[in-house]
Amino acid sequence: MIILGLTGSIGMGKSTATRMFRRHGVPVFDADAVVHRLQGPGGKALPLIEAAFPGTTGPEGLNRQKLGAMVFGNPAALKRLEAIIHPMVHAARQNWLAAQARARRPLVVLDVPLLFESGGWRVCDATAVVTAPFHIQRQRVLSRPGMTEEKFRQILAKQMPDREKRSRADFIIPSGLGLAPANAAVERIIRCLRGRKARQWPPRQPGWKARRRMQCR
Repeated sequence: MIILGLTGSIGMGKSTATRMFRRHGVPVFDADAVVHRLQGPGGKALPLIEAAFPGTTGPEGLNRQKLGAMVFGNPAALKRLEAIIHPMVHAARQNWLAAQARARRPLVVLDVPLLFESGGWRVCDATAVVTAPFHIQRQRVLSRPGMTEEKFRQILAKQMPDREKRSRADFIIPSGLGLAPANAAVERIIRCLRGRKARQWPPRQPGWKARRRMQCR
């Protein structure tokens, strides 16, 4: 099974690329969707979040506005939250990968916003980054409800710069030129990786690292 790590900074179009992979029949693990389930009504993370941040949860799940007020701009509080969420997401990802391996999937995608920052790239055979020019990224992000220039700036400060992600990734998916070029890039990646020899999951060698700069013909 070949594992592709997919990432991209806020507003770069990663969700659109994810839908393209799914339309081509490639299973996708969506880390953000897992977080939403963990924090939704009855979510497993709610009791721990409530204990760490009293008054931020209820019958409807997490109150993101209240939690955001406690966490945003507070590195210590953010670390407490990550210590709750990250292990749960990791366990969900491992279970999902094991299920895909049992189903003998030739190619799967891990959609992880902080793929490089969190070290998630280490479990991948290859990585792809979705990218767009900054002015398009900014326009997309600031059009979101409740978003401000200050919030946008602080989010970018927590993410690896786009240029560095592009330098690390094996594949680039451009999203600033419309859907057709992005879909063509996705198709090229699928053709390339499906032609590669799959490896066993879980890998036999701990600490196995992704190959760098795959070349496709």
